[in-house]
Amino acid sequence: MAERLLFDTLKTPIGKAVIACGEDRRLRLLDWRDNETRWRGMLAKLYGGPEYIGARDPFGLTSALESYFAGELAAIDKLPVAYDGTAFRNTVWKALRKISAGKTLSYGELAAKIGSPLAARAVGAACGANPVSIVVPCHRAIGMGGALTGYAGGLSRKRWLLDHEGAKVGE
Repeated sequence: MAERLLFDTLKTPIGKAVIACGEDRRLRLLDWRDNETRWRGMLAKLYGGPEYIGARDPFGLTSALESYFAGELAAIDKLPVAYDGTAFRNTVWKALRKISAGKTLSYGELAAKIGSPLAARAVGAACGANPVSIVVPCHRAIGMGGALTGYAGGLSRKRWLLDHEGAKVGE
């Protein structure tokens, strides 16, 4: 039986977001509507062709994200997330959630934090495969020397999110 996912959309200052969660209340997806091919493929790979069910503000997740975009940055800190990737990806995603709003880490620093100091590229790949952007804040992972690199939602969104959170980063 296919996984049932509850879907909602959210208008944000940087585009329309798509939210999906399971009936267990855990976020499975937070991505951008204009990345539909990417996120549908991700969900198919993770959940084998899930059943999509429209829902308004499932379990308060949409409201929490609205609060985040309104400036209450901590509103998303405790949201439940399904970590359904590989063991390595799950480790990276959990480490990303420990980076506070307004802070950043380079991919190399993040690799060292998880005990794999030579795995900066693998950390970058795990960030790129993250299905729950913003809540699992892959936008807080940056290149060496503060360079903005790699964000599936586009570098302009990454810049906006970091500015919104008060992070100081270079170009």
